[in-house]
Amino acid sequence: MIKKGFLIAAVLFACFPAHAARYGGPQTSLAMTGEALRSPGFSHFLYADPAAPKGGLLKLGVTGTFDSLNPFIVRGQAPLGVGVDTFSLVYERLMVRASDEPFTLYGLIAESVELADDRSGIVFNLSKSARFSDGTPVTADDVLFSYETLRDKGRPNHRTYYKKVEKAEVLSPLRIRFTFKTGADGRIDREMPLIMGYMPVLPRHDWAGRAFNETTLRVPVGSGPYRVEAVDAGRSISFARNDAYWAKDLPCARGLYNFEKIRVDYYRDDSVSLQAFKAGQYDIRREADPNRWMQAYDVPASRDGRVQLEKIAHRRVEPAYGFMLNTRRPLLADPALRAALQFTFDFDWVNRNLFRGQYRRVNSFFPNSELAASGVPRGRELEILRGYADRLPSDIFTKPVEPPQSAGRSQFRAGLLKAEALLRTAGYRLEGGRLQTPGGIPVSFEVMLSDPAEEKVALNWAASLRRLGIEARVHTVDSAQYQSRFAAFDFDVTANKWMNSLSPGNEQSYFWGSVAAGQKGSRNYAGVRDAVVDDLAARLPNASTREELVALTRALDRVLMRGHYFVPLYYLGTDNVASWSSRVLHPARFSPYGNVMESWWARQAP
Repeated sequence: MIKKGFLIAAVLFACFPAHAARYGGPQTSLAMTGEALRSPGFSHFLYADPAAPKGGLLKLGVTGTFDSLNPFIVRGQAPLGVGVDTFSLVYERLMVRASDEPFTLYGLIAESVELADDRSGIVFNLSKSARFSDGTPVTADDVLFSYETLRDKGRPNHRTYYKKVEKAEVLSPLRIRFTFKTGADGRIDREMPLIMGYMPVLPRHDWAGRAFNETTLRVPVGSGPYRVEAVDAGRSISFARNDAYWAKDLPCARGLYNFEKIRVDYYRDDSVSLQAFKAGQYDIRREADPNRWMQAYDVPASRDGRVQLEKIAHRRVEPAYGFMLNTRRPLLADPALRAALQFTFDFDWVNRNLFRGQYRRVNSFFPNSELAASGVPRGRELEILRGYADRLPSDIFTKPVEPPQSAGRSQFRAGLLKAEALLRTAGYRLEGGRLQTPGGIPVSFEVMLSDPAEEKVALNWAASLRRLGIEARVHTVDSAQYQSRFAAFDFDVTANKWMNSLSPGNEQSYFWGSVAAGQKGSRNYAGVRDAVVDDLAARLPNASTREELVALTRALDRVLMRGHYFVPLYYLGTDNVASWSSRVLHPARFSPYGNVMESWWARQAP
């Protein structure tokens, strides 16, 4: 009997894991840290007006081009409205992200979720009302197809994230469970439930028999509020609102998606795009150039009120804009050279003479936010960094890592002298007016640009570099060549931006991780390979409180800034928005994180 009882116990132990996660009851929201701002049954997002009228046409203008309607692969460029990152009109995710919270999701295709107590798994309960634009119901099998396809054939970030799933199980036509892998450190990635909730849902039947990883101009089938109505490849795309849109009465859609039709026109040059806006050819323009904002909009339409100019302050993370240094290139792999380059950009002169003093200097990979490291490390950030003290330079604890700020010509001259001293100490030397590496190679590189408007700034920087004997060749290429070379990391230096959110997580490994450095198409543009960065980035998704997330992000920011992977440029801290208010309107209340285009509507005829 004893042996028989032991055998039964052994069998039961084999059938059930030592720790089986317990799942909570259905909930309609997920927050990365803390609690969701809104309770179940909320009416609408505060940046939307549920009384907004429906109808009319919205015309938008975009600089660039597009050649594919598949936004889920590296190849090709998808147009505005078809992708899922901004202004998503065609495809939807399982859950929708609130635009006024750092990272909180609310029910959409998945009307509720059941979360494991240790976040090791999540069950998505799909809405029985969810439909694709062709009327086909959205099922758990479509979710499974989306997960497997994006994991195996999607962009590198999707492949990286979704490989953290241990098992995907369809429990019923409207229920699917994802169970997550335990990391090498024995922990579960706390962000994975939200990453899966933020997964776009693709229709299996629409992709049947078609290659997924190829560009296509075939009109897509999605579950979103609009359908693609017409495509003129590279020139324009038009959308028509789906009157049978299944989610139009949900709180997360109420007051949004108000236009009957949306047309997006593409312009090869931003100057042409500006003239088109002033001529009334499209309705809303976000102006990124502060000089244009101050000078180019003084036209009769703005003086008589038909065009409204708004400077909208916000609290979101601004793009970390700068001259990115590709450390895959042997020359730029030298941290001493990169450190010296930080002192060679004359921000004060550029800001004063080219931009009328409207910019602030980028001082972080998370500028304009509480996530930016500043001063010397303190509190919890200091505790975190001390754990890596044997692998970090000692001055990271005693000196700020911010770049030189605006302080006049004397500051810039002092910066050049400091750069010269750093280079001399590292073994660089001048020969015939040309700076040579310790190995006798001339210090020379190409600055690849895609926007002619960036040339003035790049040429000013090149002039400063010449004073140190460094040759920087400024080369502007067309959009297609730029995208091809950029995705393949075929550049020395380029002006570009890192885009971050207020809730950094798994994407940071994709931005900075050693594995991503070798993945073409990843966002590790600089080729960062640093074990401390890898570890800090991996810890972010496991932060259980907002305070811990902020401290970890500041520590990561400080280590990255100390690595000198880019020469920081500038940011505005506001959204400068011009609109034909005679034709379009927006809610009185903006999101604290910026303009939400989906909340606008057409002014009704009197």
